[in-house]
Amino acid sequence: MVSATHDEHRVSDLAALEAIYGEALPRALTKELDYLCDHYRAYIEHSPFVVIASVGPDGTDCSPRGDPAGFVHVADAKTVLIPDRRGNNRIDTLRNIVCDPRVSLLFLIPGIGETLRINGRADITVEPALIERFPMNGKLPRSVIRVHVDTVYFQCQKALARAKLWQHEAQVPRNAVPTAGAIQQALSDTPFDGAEYDRNYAEHMRKTMY
Repeated sequence: MVSATHDEHRVSDLAALEAIYGEALPRALTKELDYLCDHYRAYIEHSPFVVIASVGPDGTDCSPRGDPAGFVHVADAKTVLIPDRRGNNRIDTLRNIVCDPRVSLLFLIPGIGETLRINGRADITVEPALIERFPMNGKLPRSVIRVHVDTVYFQCQKALARAKLWQHEAQVPRNAVPTAGAIQQALSDTPFDGAEYDRNYAEHMRKTMY
């Protein structure tokens, strides 16, 4: 293995990077705004899935969030609200936000090639009036992530087109990768029945989704 510190091909400064790629196309710059216009708001309102990137004292994190389309509320042109649903209580994203408010969001819409990116600063609120805006199956989130928009822009279709993400023929058979039960059994330092976990997971998820 070549040591990174002695890699003569490593790109380590902006001038070298820009020499490789050249200048950004003007259209790539004009699509960036510091507020949510009606076009960008439509993407958020139709998205059932967003990935949240955050940064904290122990490093970075990237976490998915999903609910019926429109679950992320646009409070105003500079603010979006994301309910924090029941999870595994690692709360990595929330821990990071408490320490460092910088976040990035990536919205996806099934069947749509473009994605929407938001960079901004977040905080966590347990204000009852905000939490009560997000009921699901009779249950409320424990908190709401409030993201203040710094920049927002759409990403073109190339990445999703290359991945064929929304094409049926690109779907991978379930047995092509290890199941959650198999992974946990392999990594557990105590006896764990992965097959039983997998058999019961659909019912477990139904009971614990919210």
